[in-house]
Amino acid sequence: MHFAITCTDKPGNLDLRLATRPKHLEYLDTQVAHIVVAGPLLDAEGRNPVGSLLVVDFPHEAAAQAFAAADPYAQAGVFESVTIQPFRVVYPKT
Repeated sequence: MHFAITCTDKPGNLDLRLATRPKHLEYLDTQVAHIVVAGPLLDAEGRNPVGSLLVVDFPHEAAAQAFAAADPYAQAGVFESVTIQPFRVVYPKT
């Protein structure tokens, strides 16, 4: 089942995000089989990350929650909020 994980950064946490990014990317590399798409949400100018959006494939929501909780960004306190919702892929058609 697919889940959309939307993470909003705490204001003023850009330095912490950047410092944690290498560990975050290493973690995602270990989970690539579950990731449909992932990337940063950007500020209005399209320059700086202000959050993350991931669409993941796990058998149930508890597994998606565990994935999100183990992310180094989450563990470092980068995020102000994290939401996880079931998601249906419509496009591209599979």
